[in-house]
Amino acid sequence: MKESHLLNLVVRSLLAGQLKAAADPHRPRWHLAAPVGLLNDPNGFIEHDGRYHLFYQWNPLGCEHRNKGWGHVTSTDLLHWQHEPVALLPTEAYESHGCYSGSAVSDEQGRLTLIYTGNVKYPDGSRTAYQCLARADGEGGFAKLGPVLDLPQGYSGHVRDPKVWHDGRQWLMVLGARTLDDKGEVLLYRGDTLDAWTLVGPIAGSGRGGLGDFGYMWECPDLFPLGDSHVLISCPQGIAPLGDDYRNLYQCGWLAGNFDGMRFEHGAFHELDWGFEFYAPQTTQDRQGRRLLFGWLGLPEENEMSQPTIPYGWIHQMSCPRELFWQGDWLCQRPVAELVALKGEQTRFEGGLGEFPGLAIDSAWLDLALSGEGSLWFGAVAELVWQPGRLVLRRQNWQSGAWEERCCPWLGGKITVLCDRSSLECFVDGGRQSLSTRYFPGEKPQLSSGKGADGSKICLDHWPLATCLVQ
Repeated sequence: MKESHLLNLVVRSLLAGQLKAAADPHRPRWHLAAPVGLLNDPNGFIEHDGRYHLFYQWNPLGCEHRNKGWGHVTSTDLLHWQHEPVALLPTEAYESHGCYSGSAVSDEQGRLTLIYTGNVKYPDGSRTAYQCLARADGEGGFAKLGPVLDLPQGYSGHVRDPKVWHDGRQWLMVLGARTLDDKGEVLLYRGDTLDAWTLVGPIAGSGRGGLGDFGYMWECPDLFPLGDSHVLISCPQGIAPLGDDYRNLYQCGWLAGNFDGMRFEHGAFHELDWGFEFYAPQTTQDRQGRRLLFGWLGLPEENEMSQPTIPYGWIHQMSCPRELFWQGDWLCQRPVAELVALKGEQTRFEGGLGEFPGLAIDSAWLDLALSGEGSLWFGAVAELVWQPGRLVLRRQNWQSGAWEERCCPWLGGKITVLCDRSSLECFVDGGRQSLSTRYFPGEKPQLSSGKGADGSKICLDHWPLATCLVQ
């Protein structure tokens, strides 16, 4: 499709759909969401020339996983974002079925450069993928430079999601991959320039590093230093549930270890978020030295097409911006410090569950200290249950209406919950675990008490959060 024709369709979709999307009572008040259509993976997260840039997978023409390009927003403070011109649209033969996920770097001349996957599907059901470059054109857009990497031998058409960085000596790239015998891997490439790459080999995946059989595809890899270790975040597909672990259709988790530029020696796989929706996160290091992360509060191919936002012409949102840090040898997450600026007047409650008065959670920050056993209701469609050693998040399935749950370990420490109309993000034990979910409680939801054992107590601090929309 010609770029001019596709741009005309995008403009028509925006003009026709923005007011309807904005009228949805489930529309976030301070999380990032696409103006219309489908949003999924965060892409190209970087601080460049004093601004944070976040790109995202975007279908501006509907709520289906089709027509994917890259939307683009920027910010100076991670709070106030503004829309930029659309960065990528699938107009070339090498990206005919989508400009898929990737990353952004400042190149050798300091120019903002995108590295993304061009997805191509054939009539017989087969597919291929190209890793492609696009560079900022000085006018708010990006000039495509075309493919710089074809499929490696021994791999299916599922090779995608390049994350690229410079280690001070050379460019490095990790790619998610699926072998011809259906083993998920993360591939490492190195290059002296961004348009000439050499395959080093797989550095993690199914059957590697002591993991055993561990999925048929590893999506959205991200390898980075943090403190004295390296962390690899990735999203394995094809792992069976095991007790409270791996309960989603696809997983998202982390490995920690030592990376020497060629090999990655790592420990066990740990889930990054134990909730219903958290996938395809991407990180960057900002000029303060923080390792920051955005995740997609969504999950493909489960019950997403039953979400009640679709009649309003939009679907999905980002997580809040998070900072990664260590507690000992455990990777932790917390909301970025900038979000504190959205807090309003504080309300505190201390007492038993039976005395709890109820609080507005349309947009709120909650700090909870809990004892005994009990639960809190978020509207009437989600419940947070605490038990000795365990925290449970329950909600109704959007398709079936059946109640379902996700669980994480709990050491009894503080729980922070960020609420925004149709999302909950729980940071447990000071960020040691997290539980994230979309939920759809309707207008003006209240936090109320559920069942509790005798002697159960709550100490709760509540702050309303101000609206902070994309401009």
